[in-house]
Amino acid sequence: MKVLITGAAGFIGYHLGTRLLQRGNQVVGLDNVNDYYDVSLKEARLQRLQKNRKFRFVRLDLANRDGVMALFRAEKFDRVVNLAAQAGVRYSLENPQAYVDANLVGFTNVLEGCRHSQVRHLVFASSSSVYGLNTNMPFSVHDNVDHPISLYAASKKANELMAHTYAHLFNLPCTGLRFFTVYGPWGRPDMALFLFTKAILEGRPIRVFNHGNMLRDFTYIDDIVEGVVRVLDRTPVANPDWSGARPDPGSSPAPFRIYNIGNNQPVRLMDFIAAIEQKLGRTAEKEMLPMQPGDVAATYANVDDLIRDVDFHPRTSIEEGIGRFIEWYRDYYGA
Repeated sequence: MKVLITGAAGFIGYHLGTRLLQRGNQVVGLDNVNDYYDVSLKEARLQRLQKNRKFRFVRLDLANRDGVMALFRAEKFDRVVNLAAQAGVRYSLENPQAYVDANLVGFTNVLEGCRHSQVRHLVFASSSSVYGLNTNMPFSVHDNVDHPISLYAASKKANELMAHTYAHLFNLPCTGLRFFTVYGPWGRPDMALFLFTKAILEGRPIRVFNHGNMLRDFTYIDDIVEGVVRVLDRTPVANPDWSGARPDPGSSPAPFRIYNIGNNQPVRLMDFIAAIEQKLGRTAEKEMLPMQPGDVAATYANVDDLIRDVDFHPRTSIEEGIGRFIEWYRDYYGA
């Protein structure tokens, strides 16, 4: 099986690529290797992937329509996992155009590539951010998500709508995955675990938003990848019980599904910080700050549908996951 992973130099893309290569798939990794965060970290991930002869890297921006279409025509992918996106909630307040280019224009080009080359299954990254002002916990894919509070979240909701349209019009099987706060080795430097670890080791204060009154459904990368692989192998089919009189947002009369993919065990931010302190053997100096625009106070994934359909069961405790990240961080940065 030949799989295209967009965003292959990214955190989740790197780990997914590694897993697919281990099981013998051919993997083409696409990434524009932009400078949203440390390019050397992205290059280091790619170097590890490129050691496998079944991996080929293509440096390309998804917004390049001609380049994307040429790649799809040449490669004849069996399945596609779209992880490429402009990430970050707070950054979307500063640079909205980047989200339009990557998350809307780029995703349109992926959909067109899949449509015209008969890709058998498109799996794409959505986000827990789509729940926005929804406070009904745990978040369910069967709930309405029409009130996003950041452009990043709005772009991810748009991706879900765009994919559904292609599933309906062109019978393109599409599965959207709403990721919940993924963490682990090789993680993004703009995420809390990386920022906290770096600051504590350097003796600098950590910035704790909403005065620490946050809940996050932190999900370890290995559990995420296991879920993505299981979903990739299960092509969605139409829901015969779907009714336009009582429309279910999580399924469709088209070959389309949306799933939450999270740990299903939200953790208090202050407990998360305490676990980092314990693993580092150091106490953090904390700068308590108000809630940031675009952030939500809590995330909590209902993963019942994913359990039912692919037997998804996260297995990594927060203490174990943080320990593995810190071990990687100390080794990689010599800290």
